[in-house]
Amino acid sequence: MLSLRLYMLQRITALLMAPLVLGHLAVMIYAIQGGLSAAEILGRTQGSIAWFLFYGLFVAAVSIHGAIGLRTVVHEWGGLKGVALEAFMWAVGFGLLALGARAVWAVTFA
Repeated sequence: MLSLRLYMLQRITALLMAPLVLGHLAVMIYAIQGGLSAAEILGRTQGSIAWFLFYGLFVAAVSIHGAIGLRTVVHEWGGLKGVALEAFMWAVGFGLLALGARAVWAVTFA
């Protein structure tokens, strides 16, 4: 039952990430085409709740999706099972979330 829940959660985060990736790529292409510098980009994102929510949701979805995917890879290739496998998944998930949240915070509020 746990594997079905994780499977569904990974698929849901993939559905969530698809438009977020497209939005991110569109913004990056716009920034490059417009010749914006890093300082100009940061000037536009500083203090923006919309960018904070957009990239915060993106980071949360990627963290969940990536941790579940790596759990599967480590189980199939590394043979990790049980509590060690679950601990690995949670550690990766929280690690990705912490790194991403720090970056989102720095770009929008620091």
